[in-house]
Amino acid sequence: MNEPTAVPPSLLDLSTYLLSRTGKAARTRLAERLARRGLRLWHLAVLAALADFGPHAQRDLSVRLSVDPSDIAKVVDELAAAGWVDRSRDPADRRRIRVTVTDPGRTALRELQAEAAAVQAELLAPLSAAERTRLHGLLRRLFDGDPGTPEV
Repeated sequence: MNEPTAVPPSLLDLSTYLLSRTGKAARTRLAERLARRGLRLWHLAVLAALADFGPHAQRDLSVRLSVDPSDIAKVVDELAAAGWVDRSRDPADRRRIRVTVTDPGRTALRELQAEAAAVQAELLAPLSAAERTRLHGLLRRLFDGDPGTPEV
């Protein structure tokens, strides 16, 4: 008799299924780690965007990350309350709110990136270093070739 939890072999032949299940496992593990700190993936994404690309108008940040503006506002509020970002009026347009990562925010980002790296190491443990590098290259090609902006 087949195991009730066994995945149908026809699904195991679909790369899209494997990507989906692996992605779900990765997201769940990372979400659990971030939740221990009272954070979500959005917090990591906002800090990373600000650190990598510099200050943003809050509205532009929501566009860059494909996040609803009201959701970005809540995440920015939480990051500001933690002292990880500063908000100020944009001198070029006083109607806009400019968001900047702070030094404590950069420190927090490094810690969150270490958490993400630990999850990645756990998930990719069955692969050799060369296989991990190859997988990353293939995933980047897929990601870069996708005309849609994936949500974080």
